Amino acid sequence: MKITEGYIPFMGYQTYYRIVGEANPQKAPLLLLHGGPGSTHNSFEVLDFFAEEDNRQLIMYDQIGCGNSYLDGHPELWTRETWAQELITVRKALDLKEVHLLGQSWGGMLTLEYICNYDHEGVKSLVLSSTLPSSQLWGAEQARMIKELPQEMQDAIRSAAESGIYDSPEAKAAEAEFMLRHCNGPYGAGDPECLTREKRHGDEAYLVGWGPNEFTPQGTLKDFDVTDKLKDIREPALIISGGNDLSTPYIAKTMADGIPNSRWELFRTCRHSCYVEDTPRYARLLKNWLNGND
Repeated sequence: MKITEGYIPFMGYQTYYRIVGEANPQKAPLLLLHGGPGSTHNSFEVLDFFAEEDNRQLIMYDQIGCGNSYLDGHPELWTRETWAQELITVRKALDLKEVHLLGQSWGGMLTLEYICNYDHEGVKSLVLSSTLPSSQLWGAEQARMIKELPQEMQDAIRSAAESGIYDSPEAKAAEAEFMLRHCNGPYGAGDPECLTREKRHGDEAYLVGWGPNEFTPQGTLKDFDVTDKLKDIREPALIISGGNDLSTPYIAKTMADGIPNSRWELFRTCRHSCYVEDTPRYARLLKNWLNGND
């Protein structure tokens, strides 16, 4: 399978991209936007086979601040405007006149920011995977799920929030348990290499953009909220979430209810990365959706 890699100049820095498969004029490529902010494209590589199976290019990139586009010491960059302009730059540089967009977690927020607030001609459909329309709604749902943790872990998280000190052993243990229940991992021997390889996580981008953890949105994205704009989205939207997801069924339903031409698929036993935890079903769903909206 053909893999093409390269870098795109952006704001005086470099954005890494990775293209899987050959261009097919009959099928718009799928551009994948990873989570974080500050994660990487790596886990999307579990879908590499899909490019050949559906005869469709997959295009992924490491957003500025992480992975092969790593950068830190620039807190002024970590805003929704920076990442939206990067998406626009990637589309122009790779000549993606027509494209399907798949946004995972924060990548879905970026997708919604782009669709709701920027010119986005040529976007044929959206796949909103384990994502959110509102940071405050997300925070409220995480607070609700924290109440399912053992009492001592709830107390540790509460103490951390009150003190602003999130790196105590008790708080870190509580956060780890919460993420194990609702996010992903642990990965090890026998898992795809893309899930276990060392990666340069954009810690600064995450902390400045989002906050100290998943349940404390206090960074530059804390006021992100496109709920009232969902009704104006004209592109067809496939919403995917897991039954044990950080993106709770309530969050997913908020998007499904708000976007006129949308469909919601719940992966009941999955956590935050349905494409990793049930790759065959995810790929079947993608294939039917993309071919139905080309």
